[in-house]
Amino acid sequence: MKLRKVTAASAAVLALALTATACGSDDKDSDSADTGSGGSKKITIGIKFDQPGIGQKTPDGYEGFDVDVATYVAKQLGYNADQIQWKEAKSADRETMLQRGDVDFIAASYSINDERAAKVDFAGPYLLAHQDVLIRADDDSIKTPADLNSKKLCSVTGSTSAQNVKDKLAPKAQLQEYPAYSACLSGLQSGAIDALTTDDSILAGYASQANYKGKFKLGGFKMTNENYGIGVKKGSDLKAKINTALEKMVSDKAWDTAVKDNLGPADYKNEPAPQIGNIVK
Repeated sequence: MKLRKVTAASAAVLALALTATACGSDDKDSDSADTGSGGSKKITIGIKFDQPGIGQKTPDGYEGFDVDVATYVAKQLGYNADQIQWKEAKSADRETMLQRGDVDFIAASYSINDERAAKVDFAGPYLLAHQDVLIRADDDSIKTPADLNSKKLCSVTGSTSAQNVKDKLAPKAQLQEYPAYSACLSGLQSGAIDALTTDDSILAGYASQANYKGKFKLGGFKMTNENYGIGVKKGSDLKAKINTALEKMVSDKAWDTAVKDNLGPADYKNEPAPQIGNIVK
């Protein structure tokens, strides 16, 4: 009789354990950004960690225009800031990260082009940037791209930006390749180089840093069109949801605030917020 009582109790405990395990498993399986239901759920977002003003990891957290956009979008999807898991999305890794499902979406100065759009889907665009140059604030010798002839033009190793200028606009420009934009900035400040080139939004972010405030200016040349989009896995229904969130961000002026807060100190003359699906060639 005693044996029967112990066995029955053990069976009850086992049943309760199995029930709890099943419930826990269900919760985990439903932990997807596509549901956007918040609660204990998380959403994983790819951003740049090393672009001041755009996407930067700091001792206090994450900041930049892309971070503000991504945080706003996540909120519209049902996720608070403390439910976001940030992951570094280096340029060469972005398509692979989306295809593998490492992140739910990527907002990382991610220009939309045909080659990338064949591999992933894009919501947006949410910013129209242009290739430009950053020069010293007191330098009045560079007023057009042609003035870069015979000037020392810097970009990072492996970038095509400086080569584009040399090939198409200033064939006599002296290309200088540095390992990082921060090195280009130091060279620009010291006079070792005359101009730095990449997207104007990225240049504005660097120039907006407190230690560089007022020392540099943008040329305003608009040499290319760079349509920044939010990358998602091919076929993901997040694309439509993110587009709706971006439209709301523009309509309630949060987009303007994000541009001003992150890029305004460099006197960045941004384009108006682009219309969803309107890719400027």
